[in-house]
Amino acid sequence: MQQKTEMTTLTQVLEKLKQRGIDQEITMNDEKQMVSEKQQRGYQPGELLIIRTFRFEDESDPDNNSILYVTRDQQGNRAFILDIYGPYSNHEGPEFDDFIKKIPMAEREDQELFDSE
Repeated sequence: MQQKTEMTTLTQVLEKLKQRGIDQEITMNDEKQMVSEKQQRGYQPGELLIIRTFRFEDESDPDNNSILYVTRDQQGNRAFILDIYGPYSNHEGPEFDDFIKKIPMAEREDQELFDSE
């Protein structure tokens, strides 16, 4: 069995995702809508599925934390949503958190399929 190499930084994970063709970010715009500029479209939570989650904690600054969600839409397009919390947070208000909470999580088999790619 092949041992997995651990990716410990956000930069390493983003680079690995880019190698897999996942370079599309979904962000919240000024109108509080989640959009992909690359796809030039907006999303509702039910149109996405979270297929993998990565959590990052800064040991030197506990207020500097982030979560990276890898998603798949109904057409099979994969993207990521970056949730930075603490003093460097890039979103305002509860709309972002509410959106994330409403996105369904993939079953374990789907997550493992992503890991094996």
